[in-house]
Amino acid sequence: MRRKFIAGNWKMHNGPAATKEFFGKFAAELKGSPEVEKAIAEGREEVAFFVPAVSLLTAVGESKDTPLIIGAENCHWEPKGAFTGETSVPMIAEIGATHTLVGHSERRHIFRETDEELNKKMHAALEGGLSAVLCVGETLEEREANKAFEVIRTQFVEGLKGVDAGTVAEKVIIAYEPVWAIGTGKTASAGDAEEVCRYIRRLADESFGSEAAEMLIILYGGSVKPENTKGIMSQPDVDGVLVGGASLKPEVFIEIVRNAL
Repeated sequence: MRRKFIAGNWKMHNGPAATKEFFGKFAAELKGSPEVEKAIAEGREEVAFFVPAVSLLTAVGESKDTPLIIGAENCHWEPKGAFTGETSVPMIAEIGATHTLVGHSERRHIFRETDEELNKKMHAALEGGLSAVLCVGETLEEREANKAFEVIRTQFVEGLKGVDAGTVAEKVIIAYEPVWAIGTGKTASAGDAEEVCRYIRRLADESFGSEAAEMLIILYGGSVKPENTKGIMSQPDVDGVLVGGASLKPEVFIEIVRNAL
């Protein structure tokens, strides 16, 4: 049985001071949720936070006595070099973070990152010992043109080119983010989310075999709130959620974590 994976993506929010304050509050929320603590201890659920690079060290330190996972929001494909402003996988790992996002829609559309670049990031992250969350998803225009599956197939296949099936099963997570639903208040219906996540699992079966496809964790991301979490998580091919704005409030995010059980 696949574990549930509930992740918060802070984007460009929370410097070190705010990060310290957040984890102090969230630790208290976690202690007040024995059902969540039990699910994490039994390996049925994982809770992760992807935080800005400047706050990674603080997040790792503040969460060291908790079962929380800390990840980076982005990484570079080179281990070092003349790449001003970038953060390498060895730097992320040295801090103590264990995961990274790759190809979030904002990286694809604002910063124009290509599938080729994202594939290099995936290899760097996985070969550097991190687990990687590869984000895929279509724009509103692509969806209305009936190109959603075509776009997602390209992003999936190109993003994971050269990665072996065992690594996909153990170290890769896919996050489906319909771009039109991110930060807009619009949410794909539970049925829409399931349709695409089921398609992604079929792609994994085609590319890596049935065992890897069955083990692959697939998330939905896009205006996730406590009110819609249960419906989304009730779908058989949705294993978790990638949460944006709602992950910035400890009392709201813990409710999402509880509702995902």
